Amino acid sequence: MYGLVTFICVAEHKSFSTAAVQLGMSPSAVSQSIRNLERRLGATLFNRTTRSISLTEAGSRYLERIAPAVRELTAASEQLADESTGRPSGLLRLNVPRSGFMIVMQPILRDFLDTHPEITLEISIENSLVDIVALGFDAGIRFGDRVDSDMVAVRIGPPKTAHIVASPEYFSRRGIPQHPRDLLEHDCIGFRHVTSGQIERWGFEKDGEAFELAVDGRLIINDSSALVQAALDGIGVAYMTNGYIERFIDAGRLRRVLPDWSPDLPGLTLYYPDRRRVPSKLRALIDFLRERYSDHPPNVDGSIS
Repeated sequence: MYGLVTFICVAEHKSFSTAAVQLGMSPSAVSQSIRNLERRLGATLFNRTTRSISLTEAGSRYLERIAPAVRELTAASEQLADESTGRPSGLLRLNVPRSGFMIVMQPILRDFLDTHPEITLEISIENSLVDIVALGFDAGIRFGDRVDSDMVAVRIGPPKTAHIVASPEYFSRRGIPQHPRDLLEHDCIGFRHVTSGQIERWGFEKDGEAFELAVDGRLIINDSSALVQAALDGIGVAYMTNGYIERFIDAGRLRRVLPDWSPDLPGLTLYYPDRRRVPSKLRALIDFLRERYSDHPPNVDGSIS
């Protein structure tokens, strides 16, 4: 079992060093474990070069056959550990975009970890979409409700709306826009989406009128926290979602304008593989999010509400 888990981890990450970090082992121990497994099987599982590794044909067939069984055994072990301690336990791995982390996860991290001392939480922050199953994540978080049909989707967090914000100092210099098209005369901070490569167009809606603007400015960013900081620094106007920036608005560090033109936006969705049994560590997180956002409870029956 030990060698199989190591093999799957190396295969998924295509790296001995990354697998070593994930497993809490040294790279040499990972390599030795793979060599021992290959010796027992009498087959070479990986093609190795100085720059990369890849599965051999035999390795690909072996991974396809054993991965489901190993995951079932891992789930059974976790369930047994839960039953013995009476509490959810183990490593819970999440893949989230930075904005999702700031809006949903950061506010609950301390309380969640204090409430569940047997759970270790690992959060991988990246804006590009990844295969959470292949990379060994328990769940992912993304905006919108586009998830594969074999995934369970759970709406989490508060409803989302667009916010047009800038620092008070910026507005004192450049004036306050009275209509969205006034923004075409302002320095607007662009946001380039990592997945599509497109710069986000700003959407507006009021009294049945809806349109998008391709705003202009001298700064383009692809990171949500950097976008927030740029607005705080008075560089320009930012188009953002609620859930994270309220603290800066309340403190007077950012000012919101054109609120009556703000459209509703797709909310955040937590998604995970459609299994017969949801691991208790993941169920604990879902229940915690449900309680924290009790005014807008997520649906956990497999559909999106």
